[in-house]
Amino acid sequence: MKVTALGGAVLSPVEITSASVQRGDIIQVGGQQCRVSDLFQLPGGAKRLVFDSGELLTIHTMTRLVALRLVRVRGGDPAHALATRHHRR
Repeated sequence: MKVTALGGAVLSPVEITSASVQRGDIIQVGGQQCRVSDLFQLPGGAKRLVFDSGELLTIHTMTRLVALRLVRVRGGDPAHALATRHHRR
């Protein structure tokens, strides 16, 4: 997926689960990009996602998807927001 700078923010690909999905996440379903407009908790940790188009998707606790998420960047260049960070041991 492509990362796009949006004036101090970037769209970053992230792996999501039923525990980490958020409103505004963009998920590609059947070749179409769908933005999560609302979500509801279901029994057993599952979530029902409601897309802008009105379509629904239920994800269970073991479901893993890749989504685009808007990440805000404080001070500095948005291009560096996703740069690999090296830590010394």
